[in-house]
Amino acid sequence: MATVRLAFSPAPVHVRTARLVGVAVARRAGVREDLLDEVRLAIGEACTRAVALHRQYGLTDPVLVEMSDAGTYAVRVVDRAPIETGIGLAALDADQLANESLNEDDLTTGVGFALLAGFVEDLQVRPVDDGIGTEVRMVWPLGR
Repeated sequence: MATVRLAFSPAPVHVRTARLVGVAVARRAGVREDLLDEVRLAIGEACTRAVALHRQYGLTDPVLVEMSDAGTYAVRVVDRAPIETGIGLAALDADQLANESLNEDDLTTGVGFALLAGFVEDLQVRPVDDGIGTEVRMVWPLGR
């Protein structure tokens, strides 16, 4: 099993790098070519969400991305934002989405899970085992 770990400061400019690395690792692991766009979009969305949460809470901790190919291609994106006060998908209703005072970071963190569910069949979101934060785990089959 090969694991690639990437940690980056919570700046939007680094999301592109995470996407590029994620797709390169997916291709090398054997993910089918027709799934690579989904991989790219999902990794980008999960990383964008993590960066937005770190910015929202003023956190400087790095965003962690882990990719492994143990029978499937699994990607974990870990943020260190507080869960109980963060905006989640369930907390956003149509009135809030229409509210002009809702900022871009709020939209990114709240709507991100809906977008991820459209890109990833096997998606898990849970609190991290150690400390504060959320782990977004996405899995794709290998085409070998």
